[in-house]
Amino acid sequence: MSQDQDHVDRVQAQWRAERPEIDTSPMGIIARLHRIADALRGELSALYREHGLGEGEFDILATLRRSGAPFELTPGELAQQTMVTTGAVSKRLDRLETAGLVTRRENLEDARGRVVALTPQGRDTIDRAYEAHMRNEARLLDHLSATEREQLQSLLRSWSVKLEQ
Repeated sequence: MSQDQDHVDRVQAQWRAERPEIDTSPMGIIARLHRIADALRGELSALYREHGLGEGEFDILATLRRSGAPFELTPGELAQQTMVTTGAVSKRLDRLETAGLVTRRENLEDARGRVVALTPQGRDTIDRAYEAHMRNEARLLDHLSATEREQLQSLLRSWSVKLEQ
């Protein structure tokens, strides 16, 4: 495999040899996105672990932090904004509460509900982790020029909007 070729190029070539009548060009995008996502997940998870967090815990803390003062949301709001089930949110909250990073209390506006809030330790943890996360993401993209980043972001945004419809 040449330096300009990757695993997906090899797979596409094999399919073209076996089934030349089928257009493999979609695989050139979709398979690469899968491989890139897997590689990125590993890079990002390693950073989260440095801060004592898993991907899900980072997501919950980041969601609370970006919500602004007083850094509180209901479990339902957290589930909606993190795009996971309320059951998954509950498990994450159990771990975060045990670690002293969030608290849960009765919702004063709805006695049946709960409110989740960042603790000072949780805010400090997510602030440090988020700063490191942004440096890490910049590092992962540093081989792309500013123009390439903008082009890629525009293409991905357009596709994301279409898929969300």
